[in-house]
Amino acid sequence: MAKELTEQDRQLAADMIARARAAMAAIEDWSQDDLDRLAQAIAWYAGNEKTFTRLAHQGVDESGIGDREGRPAKRFKIQMVLRDVLRTPSTGVVEVDEAKGLVKYAKPAGVIASLIPMTNPAMTPPVTGVSAANARNAVIFSPHPRTAQTTWDMTQVMRAACRAVGAPEDLFQCVRHPSIPLTQHLMEQCDLTLATGGKPMVKAAYSSGRPAYGVGAGNSSIVIDETADIAIAAQNTRISKTSDFGSGCSADGNIIIQRSIYDQMVVALEAEGGYLCSDAEKALLEAAMWDEKGNRTFPTIACKPQQTADVAGFSIPADRKFLMVENQGQIGPDHKFSKEKLTTVMALYHFETFDDALETVRAIYDTGGKGHSCGIYSHNDDNIDALARVAPVSRMMVRQPQSKANAGAWTNGMPMTSSLGCGIWGGNITNENVTMKHMMNYTWVARPIAEDRPSEADLFGEFYGQEIA
Repeated sequence: MAKELTEQDRQLAADMIARARAAMAAIEDWSQDDLDRLAQAIAWYAGNEKTFTRLAHQGVDESGIGDREGRPAKRFKIQMVLRDVLRTPSTGVVEVDEAKGLVKYAKPAGVIASLIPMTNPAMTPPVTGVSAANARNAVIFSPHPRTAQTTWDMTQVMRAACRAVGAPEDLFQCVRHPSIPLTQHLMEQCDLTLATGGKPMVKAAYSSGRPAYGVGAGNSSIVIDETADIAIAAQNTRISKTSDFGSGCSADGNIIIQRSIYDQMVVALEAEGGYLCSDAEKALLEAAMWDEKGNRTFPTIACKPQQTADVAGFSIPADRKFLMVENQGQIGPDHKFSKEKLTTVMALYHFETFDDALETVRAIYDTGGKGHSCGIYSHNDDNIDALARVAPVSRMMVRQPQSKANAGAWTNGMPMTSSLGCGIWGGNITNENVTMKHMMNYTWVARPIAEDRPSEADLFGEFYGQEIA
């Protein structure tokens, strides 16, 4: 990989951006119907079962991480994005507030540099592309070097979708031979960067001098109180933890269980395929999962629990789906299992009162993952409200598997995305799920209205007219 930007790469970037701007100009006057048809073509070409399954498998094979069997199911995320896009106007007048005399017009953001993580090289391009193209943007994808071929191949599929509806294929381009200097240069030259990936990638995007949407690190935690349906909570926790072998930042990593149901919950998790590690096995796991600098080791990321255990030096039954370690009272920078795990391993905690649960949540997010997400299994609205008021997260799922719900689901109202903003907590500019609305410029047109000016007495309330020394 090149360590410095070459003149050849500089020229390559200039050429790609010029082609992207020409492609945008060609659809500048497209109607909403034309743009919706383009979005439908992209979603179908990229998200039909045959094509997406092939490329999802390819991404796992190319990277060496993730669940080859389960990853094709992520094609439904493309469908959810398309649903949201088709319900959202993206050109011309998109909002009218007659009472305030305001009309809002949508316009493209421009050429978008989209950084693609190795965990989703097949899914992230069309999820971004459906929204970007509907908003009349062009996208240049910069893939992770480990999965460059998969991202390239998916981009070719999306280019074919453009040709099918008479749109210029250069609405989507992909860097063939990615490097850090070239990616950095693209971020500096494009109008907007979408950085979905690790902390170094996001930091580089924010340092580019151009607008950027980055995402924060996850350390998703779940609170389970004594009003929860234990069987459903265990099932959903298993679904969330094992989805793509725990590679997602929304995978349940810390399970905080009320003491009165702790033993029952552990039994239920074991029934769902969990393996409770002994203290000795936990120590072996820690030594295998983190290196001497505290970084996660690649052979134990997003893999089956049997592989993680084997690397650590012990064995587990073939039918086990995830590993559990008891971690009560072990939270903080020196306690690695209280951090993001990025694989099929979860840490278990227990609490007596709900205030104790809130303190555990605070301590976990002070350690890592602040701004991302948490969840709760409870039928006590007071507890749900208490957690929502205290947890330093941008999204909180109630009785749902986080890795299937945070980014949007058929059964909740969260906007579908592959990029989860973590707000100021996570060093991001937005708390929202990054969607098409973040890929548009807006022009506000304001007409005069009747004066809207309260009296000073109403404005200042009890302080109006007081003498100030």
